[in-house]
Amino acid sequence: MILVTGGTGLVGSHLLYHLTLKNDAVLAIYRNKERIKNVEKVFSFYTNDTDSLLKKIRWIQADITDIPSLNIVFTNHITQVYHCAALVSFNPKDYKKMRRVNIGGTRNIVNFCVDNTIKKVCFVSSIATIGDSINEKFINEENEWQDSSNNSGYAITKYGAEMEIWRASQEGIDVVIVNPGVILGSGFWKEGSGKLFTQIFNGFKFYTEGVTGFIGVKDVVNVMIMLTESKIKNERYILVSENKSFKEILSLIADGFNKKRPTIKVNKLATKIFWRIDWLVTKLTGKDPLLTRNSAKSSHNKSYYSSQKIEGALTFNFQTIPEVVKGICNDYL
Repeated sequence: MILVTGGTGLVGSHLLYHLTLKNDAVLAIYRNKERIKNVEKVFSFYTNDTDSLLKKIRWIQADITDIPSLNIVFTNHITQVYHCAALVSFNPKDYKKMRRVNIGGTRNIVNFCVDNTIKKVCFVSSIATIGDSINEKFINEENEWQDSSNNSGYAITKYGAEMEIWRASQEGIDVVIVNPGVILGSGFWKEGSGKLFTQIFNGFKFYTEGVTGFIGVKDVVNVMIMLTESKIKNERYILVSENKSFKEILSLIADGFNKKRPTIKVNKLATKIFWRIDWLVTKLTGKDPLLTRNSAKSSHNKSYYSSQKIEGALTFNFQTIPEVVKGICNDYL
């Protein structure tokens, strides 16, 4: 039996579709039953015949931070685990919760995998855990993590989660880690990168010229499956289709919607002022911040990532980002 954690999220829901094409039974865990509708929506972007595939998924309500619920999950003869569950936030007030979910939850998954002699674990990490670029050179898997006050709480907790996965490898479990760039995909228009599509569709006018790596969610999940089914073990791979500026990405989205491209450039000084004002507003109102110190800084960073290692390990061609964006815009419409 294959287990997918985080099955109601962006990566997990697209992964479930591709797994159900190849397998008769997949087990996925959820916390909120309402979010299973997200999976049904994602399946509808791929096929009109969603029912037969959805029936292959066995859902169990569980939480990776709750050991008794995981104990029930792992009584189902699990052989492979795709660990996609995580809390993604750049709000400093969520740091302790991210430690509990991203590090503590992964520790729990690892412990159950070791106790049940799981054959292989595929873990979804992030390029946030990869060391920074030096002189705008390409970043690869050899760039080492650096402790720094500039690291976001999300990056710190995902790095901690990776350490738990490496512990699994030391205790006899085969593991692979993928470090995707910004993942673009359909179905989640109010969270993550999906908000970019909603904002541009609604006439968002601003842009920055920071650069980072981007990849389509379909490429992420296909690589995950290929790695898990291969003999490759105890390796990590950066997954980036192309390095693009935020201006380029927003312009591609605008073109996909036949909307006006963003025209107002936001410089570093403007973002520094805005995140401080926004911080004060959140303190007074209790609302979540629109921009934090880390996200303001990252919107101007120029980081270039190399996918040379994964391209050498697998016979795989990434979708270009213009192709990815066009397909997502069509789904949105």
